[in-house]
Amino acid sequence: MKKNSFVEGTFIATFAIILVKFLGVLYVIPFYKIIGESGGALYSYAYNVYNLFLNISTAGIPIAVSKIISEYNTLEQYEAKERAYKLGRNLILIISLILFFLLFVFAEDFARLILGEIQGGNTLEDVGFVIRSVSFCLLIIPFLSVSKGYLQGHKYITPGSVSQIIEQLIRIAVILMGSYIVINVLGKSVSLGVGVAVFGAFIGGLVALIYIKYKMYKNKDKFNREKIKGKDKVQNKEIIKKIIAYSIPLIIVSVATDIYGITDMALMVRTSHALGYSATDSETIASIVATWAPKICMVINAVAIGLTTSLIPHMVSSFTKNDLVESNNKFNEAMNIIIFTTLPLTIGLALLSKPTYTLFYGQSMYGPVILKYTSFVAFFASIYIVMSMALQSLNKFKTVYLSTILGFLTNALLDIPLMYLFNSLGLEAFYGAILATILGYILSFTIVLVSLKKSLNFKYKNIIKTILKTLVPTILMTSILLVLSLFIKIDQTTYLNIILVCILYAFIGGLIYIITSYKMGLLSDVLGNDFVDKILKKLKLKKGNN
Repeated sequence: MKKNSFVEGTFIATFAIILVKFLGVLYVIPFYKIIGESGGALYSYAYNVYNLFLNISTAGIPIAVSKIISEYNTLEQYEAKERAYKLGRNLILIISLILFFLLFVFAEDFARLILGEIQGGNTLEDVGFVIRSVSFCLLIIPFLSVSKGYLQGHKYITPGSVSQIIEQLIRIAVILMGSYIVINVLGKSVSLGVGVAVFGAFIGGLVALIYIKYKMYKNKDKFNREKIKGKDKVQNKEIIKKIIAYSIPLIIVSVATDIYGITDMALMVRTSHALGYSATDSETIASIVATWAPKICMVINAVAIGLTTSLIPHMVSSFTKNDLVESNNKFNEAMNIIIFTTLPLTIGLALLSKPTYTLFYGQSMYGPVILKYTSFVAFFASIYIVMSMALQSLNKFKTVYLSTILGFLTNALLDIPLMYLFNSLGLEAFYGAILATILGYILSFTIVLVSLKKSLNFKYKNIIKTILKTLVPTILMTSILLVLSLFIKIDQTTYLNIILVCILYAFIGGLIYIITSYKMGLLSDVLGNDFVDKILKKLKLKKGNN
């Protein structure tokens, strides 16, 4: 194992996450055909509730452990660092057991919160069963996350990234084979097939955990343990307080994100039904907005997740040294990367929403248009993910609370009024829910920027410059693709044509964006001259120095 620099770590983590998310998008093509729309809604219910509980246990302590380990490593308090990992692992055990018990026992109560009194779709018993099936993952995934946090705190990004790929491959194998055998071979119910599928996350997590533990054991000499001379003057009580203090805002942000999804899902099901949509259509719309469209948008979010994986230890290290200028630079660097990489992905996905959705899920009345606008939700969500992680690295917890809670309240309060407004205008009601979510995110990251400006005198001229420069290749890319659509229609019907059109548009769009960005110097501004030169040399597009 070798330590990764900020940009290198970002790209390793991002590449792994994009691959994982791509696999996660790819498997839904056969999976959706196996379980159908009702099974898709059932799967969506289970995973949205599970993700809420999972994030309570994995979003806080593992990242807090990563942060504390980076902090103690910088201060050369190696014994305290090891104790922090063990204490974090013990806390995870307690929390995971409690959350597993709550999710397993009260599964049907959570189902009732989502469905209310709606009849004609999935039953409370079916939803409760799949929630219980996925609850077992809480006994394994949190331990995997805290182990990855330990490695990330030492700036070892690669092993955690590889474990994600292993976890996803095993999980997908169980999902597809399990659901197919149960439904098509054994002739059992769709709910049982979905239950077996969601249990795949437990199997995948177990295999990935074994891999991580093996890497930690094999490279145990690389964690500075040999430098431990005695017990550091750091009490367990102090470490636990730090873990809790660092975890709470992380948990709040992640839980709020999941509550965004659950709130939208519950409010859309009920409000759509109240506005005259059938129970089946209401469930379908809610599941597309909450699960199936976001699954395609995972590539956009993957950049943000990969970026924050590398951002945390580097920003914590700068802040621990009280180097606010470097902290500001790291924040700007992270924001530049997220805007530069996700904006063209968002525009491209919006343009190709119909063929993309059809490719993955087949013909749908609501899917393509929901995907078109959900891609922008993913863009704003990605920006806020990076901002909130930066805040937590800088110990700005109050701002995390304020921005997250106000953003969530904005989303929740505007959902129903905006759905009624769009419906009264003769438009689809779900536009209102999508707009409410976007407005919630915009408010959240506006609060973040103002807070960092006031408290740490952060400057954003570099970010503004990047945004303005990014608009040039983005507009050029969009214009050329729109002209191309006049000659090669985006709206294809056969799967082969859809795949060819998506590849063609992605290749041309990406090529235009990258070449224009390189010629403008934008690529070097965002990624750094050294990194760009390194990539060009590997591609043999630029000769090395003799």
